[in-house]
Amino acid sequence: MTESMRAALYDRYGPPEVIYEGRRPIPERGEGRILVRVLASSVNGGDLSGREGSLGWLGALALGPFPKAVGLDFVGDVVEAEANVYGPAVGDRVWGVLPRAFGSMAEYVSVPVDCLVRVPEGLDPVHAAALPVVTTAITALRDKARLRPGERLLVRGATGGVGVGGVQLGKAYGGHVTALAREENLELARELGADRAFDYRTTSPADLGSFDVVLDTVGTDLPAYRRLLAPGGRMVTISFDLTRPWRSLGYIVGSTVFGPRRVRFFSGNPRRELFEELNALVEAGHLRPVVDRVYSLSEVAGAHRALESGGVRGKIIVDTST
Repeated sequence: MTESMRAALYDRYGPPEVIYEGRRPIPERGEGRILVRVLASSVNGGDLSGREGSLGWLGALALGPFPKAVGLDFVGDVVEAEANVYGPAVGDRVWGVLPRAFGSMAEYVSVPVDCLVRVPEGLDPVHAAALPVVTTAITALRDKARLRPGERLLVRGATGGVGVGGVQLGKAYGGHVTALAREENLELARELGADRAFDYRTTSPADLGSFDVVLDTVGTDLPAYRRLLAPGGRMVTISFDLTRPWRSLGYIVGSTVFGPRRVRFFSGNPRRELFEELNALVEAGHLRPVVDRVYSLSEVAGAHRALESGGVRGKIIVDTST
Protein backbone atom coordinates (compact mmCIF):
# COMPACT_ATOMS: atom_id res chain seq x y z
CA MET A 1 0.00 0.00 0.00
CA THR A 2 1.25 3.49 -0.82
CA GLU A 3 -1.68 5.58 0.39
CA SER A 4 -1.48 7.59 3.58
CA MET A 5 -3.47 7.03 6.75
CA ARG A 6 -4.62 9.06 9.73
CA ALA A 7 -2.46 8.76 12.85
CA ALA A 8 -2.00 10.46 16.22
CA LEU A 9 1.41 12.18 16.17
CA TYR A 10 3.51 14.78 17.99
CA ASP A 11 6.49 16.85 16.88
CA ARG A 12 7.91 17.73 20.31
CA TYR A 13 7.73 16.55 23.89
CA GLY A 14 5.21 18.28 26.09
CA PRO A 15 1.65 18.27 27.47
CA PRO A 16 -1.28 16.47 25.82
CA GLU A 17 -1.85 19.43 23.51
CA VAL A 18 1.25 18.54 21.46
CA ILE A 19 -0.63 15.56 19.98
CA TYR A 20 -2.46 16.11 16.72
CA GLU A 21 -4.14 14.03 14.04
CA GLY A 22 -1.73 13.86 11.12
CA ARG A 23 -0.98 11.57 8.23
CA ARG A 24 1.75 9.06 7.52
CA PRO A 25 2.20 6.27 4.97
CA ILE A 26 0.28 3.06 5.51
CA PRO A 27 2.94 0.56 6.66
CA GLU A 28 4.04 -2.27 4.42
CA ARG A 29 3.00 -5.63 5.85
CA GLY A 30 6.48 -7.17 5.68
CA GLU A 31 7.58 -10.79 5.92
CA GLY A 32 6.22 -12.70 8.91
CA ARG A 33 3.83 -9.86 9.72
CA ILE A 34 0.12 -9.10 9.44
CA LEU A 35 -1.45 -5.81 8.38
CA VAL A 36 -4.33 -4.81 10.63
CA ARG A 37 -6.97 -2.13 10.15
CA VAL A 38 -7.15 -0.73 13.68
CA LEU A 39 -10.59 -0.20 15.19
CA ALA A 40 -9.70 0.76 18.76
CA SER A 41 -6.73 1.27 21.06
CA SER A 42 -6.25 2.22 24.72
CA VAL A 43 -4.19 4.94 26.42
CA ASN A 44 -1.41 3.60 28.64
CA GLY A 45 0.98 5.14 31.11
CA GLY A 46 3.84 4.45 28.71
CA ASP A 47 2.15 6.70 26.15
CA LEU A 48 2.13 9.57 28.63
CA SER A 49 5.75 9.05 29.64
CA GLY A 50 6.87 8.91 26.03
CA ARG A 51 4.98 12.05 25.05
CA GLU A 52 6.35 13.94 28.06
CA GLY A 53 9.91 12.92 27.20
CA SER A 54 10.43 11.37 30.65
CA LEU A 55 11.67 8.04 29.23
CA GLY A 56 14.98 9.64 28.24
CA TRP A 57 17.21 7.77 25.80
CA LEU A 58 15.12 4.61 26.20
CA GLY A 59 12.11 6.51 24.93
CA ALA A 60 14.08 7.97 22.06
CA LEU A 61 15.02 4.46 20.93
CA ALA A 62 11.50 3.07 21.28
CA LEU A 63 9.68 6.05 19.82
CA GLY A 64 11.95 6.81 16.88
CA PRO A 65 12.39 10.23 15.28
CA PHE A 66 9.84 13.05 15.23
CA PRO A 67 7.04 13.06 14.37
CA LYS A 68 6.51 10.34 16.95
CA ALA A 69 3.46 8.09 17.22
CA VAL A 70 1.43 6.93 20.22
CA GLY A 71 -0.44 3.78 21.17
CA LEU A 72 0.75 0.32 22.20
CA ASP A 73 -2.22 -2.05 22.01
CA PHE A 74 -4.94 -2.49 19.43
CA VAL A 75 -8.05 -4.32 18.26
CA GLY A 76 -8.72 -4.53 14.56
CA ASP A 77 -9.40 -6.55 11.44
CA VAL A 78 -6.75 -8.36 9.38
CA VAL A 79 -6.49 -6.91 5.86
CA GLU A 80 -3.27 -8.61 4.69
CA ALA A 81 -1.62 -11.86 5.84
CA GLU A 82 0.80 -14.42 4.43
CA ALA A 83 -0.84 -17.43 2.88
CA ASN A 84 -0.30 -20.82 4.49
CA VAL A 85 1.21 -19.35 7.65
CA TYR A 86 -0.10 -20.17 11.13
CA GLY A 87 -2.09 -17.30 12.54
CA PRO A 88 -5.11 -15.12 11.85
CA ALA A 89 -6.38 -14.83 8.29
CA VAL A 90 -7.75 -11.91 6.30
CA GLY A 91 -11.06 -10.82 7.79
CA ASP A 92 -10.34 -12.09 11.31
CA ARG A 93 -10.76 -9.70 14.24
CA VAL A 94 -7.59 -9.67 16.34
CA TRP A 95 -6.01 -8.04 19.34
CA GLY A 96 -2.41 -7.55 20.32
CA VAL A 97 0.37 -5.24 21.50
CA LEU A 98 3.09 -3.71 19.34
CA PRO A 99 6.49 -5.20 20.27
CA ARG A 100 8.66 -2.51 21.89
CA ALA A 101 7.13 0.20 19.74
CA PHE A 102 4.42 2.85 19.65
CA GLY A 103 1.97 3.63 16.86
CA SER A 104 -1.29 1.73 17.31
CA MET A 105 -3.39 4.91 17.41
CA ALA A 106 -3.55 4.97 13.64
CA GLU A 107 -5.72 3.47 10.94
CA TYR A 108 -3.29 0.60 10.22
CA VAL A 109 -0.47 -1.28 11.95
CA SER A 110 1.93 -3.98 10.77
CA VAL A 111 2.41 -6.59 13.49
CA PRO A 112 4.53 -9.77 13.80
CA VAL A 113 2.29 -12.81 13.49
CA ASP A 114 3.25 -14.03 16.98
CA CYS A 115 2.12 -10.79 18.67
CA LEU A 116 -1.63 -11.09 18.11
CA VAL A 117 -4.49 -13.60 18.20
CA ARG A 118 -8.17 -13.67 17.30
CA VAL A 119 -10.53 -11.83 19.65
CA PRO A 120 -13.05 -14.02 21.53
CA GLU A 121 -16.61 -13.92 20.25
CA GLY A 122 -19.02 -11.41 21.75
CA LEU A 123 -16.67 -8.48 22.35
CA ASP A 124 -17.13 -5.23 20.44
CA PRO A 125 -13.90 -3.42 19.46
CA VAL A 126 -14.16 -0.67 22.09
CA HIS A 127 -14.59 -3.05 25.02
CA ALA A 128 -12.10 -5.53 23.60
CA ALA A 129 -9.48 -2.75 23.51
CA ALA A 130 -9.63 -2.52 27.31
CA LEU A 131 -8.23 -6.04 27.73
CA PRO A 132 -4.85 -6.49 25.96
CA VAL A 133 -3.15 -4.65 28.85
CA VAL A 134 -4.36 -7.44 31.18
CA THR A 135 -1.56 -9.58 29.75
CA THR A 136 0.69 -7.50 32.04
CA ALA A 137 -1.29 -8.64 35.07
CA ILE A 138 -1.15 -12.25 33.88
CA THR A 139 2.65 -12.07 33.68
CA ALA A 140 2.85 -10.34 37.07
CA LEU A 141 0.65 -12.75 39.02
CA ARG A 142 1.07 -16.04 37.18
CA ASP A 143 4.72 -15.89 36.13
CA LYS A 144 6.56 -13.39 38.34
CA ALA A 145 4.75 -13.72 41.69
CA ARG A 146 3.34 -17.21 41.09
CA LEU A 147 0.24 -16.45 43.13
CA ARG A 148 -1.15 -19.61 44.74
CA PRO A 149 -4.71 -20.37 45.89
CA GLY A 150 -5.39 -19.02 49.36
CA GLU A 151 -2.60 -16.45 49.32
CA ARG A 152 -3.21 -12.84 50.33
CA LEU A 153 -2.86 -10.41 47.43
CA LEU A 154 -2.72 -6.62 47.59
CA VAL A 155 -3.45 -4.76 44.34
CA ARG A 156 -2.32 -1.16 44.43
CA GLY A 157 -4.05 0.98 41.80
CA ALA A 158 -6.83 -1.57 41.71
CA THR A 159 -9.23 0.29 39.42
CA GLY A 160 -6.71 1.45 36.82
CA GLY A 161 -6.12 -0.27 33.51
CA VAL A 162 -3.87 -3.05 34.82
CA GLY A 163 -5.36 -3.04 38.32
CA VAL A 164 -8.86 -4.09 37.23
CA GLY A 165 -7.24 -7.09 35.58
CA GLY A 166 -5.13 -7.78 38.66
CA VAL A 167 -8.18 -7.89 40.94
CA GLN A 168 -10.10 -10.22 38.64
CA LEU A 169 -7.11 -12.48 38.04
CA GLY A 170 -6.36 -12.58 41.75
CA LYS A 171 -9.78 -14.12 42.33
CA ALA A 172 -9.49 -16.40 39.29
CA TYR A 173 -6.19 -17.73 40.65
CA GLY A 174 -7.75 -18.33 44.07
CA GLY A 175 -6.25 -15.45 46.02
CA HIS A 176 -7.75 -13.35 48.83
CA VAL A 177 -7.71 -9.90 47.24
CA THR A 178 -7.29 -6.53 48.94
CA ALA A 179 -7.71 -3.51 46.68
CA LEU A 180 -6.32 0.01 47.08
CA ALA A 181 -8.11 2.67 45.03
CA ARG A 182 -9.87 6.03 45.33
CA GLU A 183 -12.90 6.10 47.61
CA GLU A 184 -15.27 6.67 44.70
CA ASN A 185 -13.95 3.53 42.99
CA LEU A 186 -14.09 1.12 45.92
CA GLU A 187 -17.46 -0.31 44.95
CA LEU A 188 -16.11 -1.11 41.49
CA ALA A 189 -13.18 -2.94 43.09
CA ARG A 190 -15.61 -5.04 45.12
CA GLU A 191 -17.71 -5.76 42.02
CA LEU A 192 -14.58 -7.04 40.31
CA GLY A 193 -14.00 -9.49 43.14
CA ALA A 194 -11.97 -7.70 45.83
CA ASP A 195 -12.56 -9.19 49.29
CA ARG A 196 -11.49 -5.92 50.89
CA ALA A 197 -11.16 -2.42 49.42
CA PHE A 198 -9.57 0.69 50.95
CA ASP A 199 -9.12 4.32 49.99
CA TYR A 200 -5.39 4.78 49.42
CA ARG A 201 -5.62 8.45 50.39
CA THR A 202 -6.83 7.74 53.93
CA THR A 203 -5.33 4.30 54.59
CA SER A 204 -1.75 3.93 55.77
CA PRO A 205 0.18 0.91 54.44
CA ALA A 206 0.80 -0.09 58.07
CA ASP A 207 -2.98 -0.48 58.57
CA LEU A 208 -3.39 -3.07 55.81
CA GLY A 209 -1.79 -6.12 57.42
CA SER A 210 0.61 -8.52 55.70
CA PHE A 211 0.46 -10.06 52.24
CA ASP A 212 1.97 -12.93 50.32
CA VAL A 213 1.92 -10.97 47.07
CA VAL A 214 1.79 -7.25 46.30
CA LEU A 215 0.96 -6.11 42.76
CA ASP A 216 1.96 -2.46 42.46
CA THR A 217 0.86 -0.41 39.45
CA VAL A 218 1.83 2.97 40.91
CA GLY A 219 5.58 2.79 41.48
CA THR A 220 5.96 5.22 44.39
CA ASP A 221 6.68 4.45 48.07
CA LEU A 222 7.97 0.98 47.22
CA PRO A 223 9.75 0.45 50.59
CA ALA A 224 6.51 1.04 52.53
CA TYR A 225 4.66 -1.64 50.57
CA ARG A 226 7.56 -4.04 50.49
CA ARG A 227 7.48 -4.05 54.30
CA LEU A 228 3.98 -5.55 54.12
CA LEU A 229 5.31 -8.80 52.66
CA ALA A 230 5.04 -11.87 54.84
CA PRO A 231 8.00 -14.30 54.95
CA GLY A 232 8.32 -15.72 51.47
CA GLY A 233 6.28 -12.84 50.07
CA ARG A 234 6.74 -11.44 46.55
CA MET A 235 6.20 -7.93 45.24
CA VAL A 236 5.82 -7.11 41.56
CA THR A 237 5.76 -3.55 40.25
CA ILE A 238 5.06 -2.51 36.69
CA SER A 239 6.01 1.13 37.25
CA PHE A 240 8.50 3.32 39.05
CA ASP A 241 8.65 6.90 40.29
CA LEU A 242 9.45 8.97 37.20
CA THR A 243 10.26 11.99 39.37
CA ARG A 244 13.15 9.98 40.84
CA PRO A 245 13.67 7.15 38.34
CA TRP A 246 17.21 6.14 39.27
CA ARG A 247 16.35 6.02 42.97
CA SER A 248 13.36 3.77 42.26
CA LEU A 249 15.30 1.50 39.92
CA GLY A 250 18.18 1.38 42.38
CA TYR A 251 15.83 0.24 45.12
CA ILE A 252 14.37 -2.49 42.90
CA VAL A 253 17.84 -3.77 41.98
CA GLY A 254 19.01 -3.53 45.60
CA SER A 255 16.08 -5.63 46.77
CA THR A 256 17.46 -8.56 44.79
CA VAL A 257 20.66 -8.42 46.83
CA PHE A 258 19.60 -7.36 50.31
CA GLY A 259 16.90 -9.27 52.15
CA PRO A 260 14.60 -12.13 51.17
CA ARG A 261 11.70 -10.00 49.92
CA ARG A 262 12.57 -9.21 46.34
CA VAL A 263 10.79 -6.53 44.31
CA ARG A 264 10.33 -7.72 40.74
CA PHE A 265 9.99 -5.22 37.91
CA PHE A 266 9.28 -5.98 34.26
CA SER A 267 8.07 -4.29 31.12
CA GLY A 268 5.39 -6.23 29.28
CA ASN A 269 6.09 -7.52 25.77
CA PRO A 270 3.37 -10.15 25.29
CA ARG A 271 3.41 -12.83 22.64
CA ARG A 272 0.85 -15.32 21.33
CA GLU A 273 0.89 -17.60 24.40
CA LEU A 274 -0.10 -14.75 26.71
CA PHE A 275 -2.95 -13.69 24.44
CA GLU A 276 -4.18 -17.26 24.24
CA GLU A 277 -4.26 -17.30 28.05
CA LEU A 278 -6.13 -13.99 27.98
CA ASN A 279 -8.66 -15.49 25.58
CA ALA A 280 -9.17 -18.52 27.81
CA LEU A 281 -9.77 -16.31 30.87
CA VAL A 282 -12.29 -14.15 29.00
CA GLU A 283 -14.12 -17.16 27.58
CA ALA A 284 -14.28 -18.74 31.07
CA GLY A 285 -15.92 -15.58 32.44
CA HIS A 286 -13.00 -14.62 34.71
CA LEU A 287 -12.34 -11.27 33.01
CA ARG A 288 -14.58 -8.48 31.89
CA PRO A 289 -13.55 -5.17 30.34
CA VAL A 290 -13.98 -1.88 32.20
CA VAL A 291 -14.16 1.18 29.94
CA ASP A 292 -14.06 4.66 31.44
CA ARG A 293 -14.41 6.93 28.41
CA VAL A 294 -14.14 6.72 24.62
CA TYR A 295 -12.51 9.31 22.33
CA SER A 296 -12.10 9.58 18.57
CA LEU A 297 -8.71 9.59 16.86
CA SER A 298 -8.86 13.38 16.52
CA GLU A 299 -9.39 13.62 20.30
CA VAL A 300 -6.27 11.73 21.46
CA ALA A 301 -4.98 14.82 23.29
CA GLY A 302 -8.17 14.79 25.37
CA ALA A 303 -7.72 11.08 26.06
CA HIS A 304 -4.19 11.72 27.37
CA ARG A 305 -5.45 14.61 29.48
CA ALA A 306 -8.15 12.40 30.98
CA LEU A 307 -5.65 9.72 32.02
CA GLU A 308 -3.35 12.34 33.54
CA SER A 309 -6.21 13.72 35.61
CA GLY A 310 -6.36 10.49 37.65
CA GLY A 311 -9.33 8.63 39.06
CA VAL A 312 -9.81 6.62 35.86
CA ARG A 313 -12.00 3.53 36.15
CA GLY A 314 -10.50 0.91 33.87
CA LYS A 315 -9.34 2.03 30.44
CA ILE A 316 -9.63 5.11 28.29
CA ILE A 317 -10.25 3.99 24.71
CA VAL A 318 -9.56 5.70 21.39
CA ASP A 319 -11.96 4.64 18.64
CA THR A 320 -9.74 4.83 15.57
CA SER A 321 -12.62 4.14 13.22
CA THR A 322 -14.09 7.63 13.84
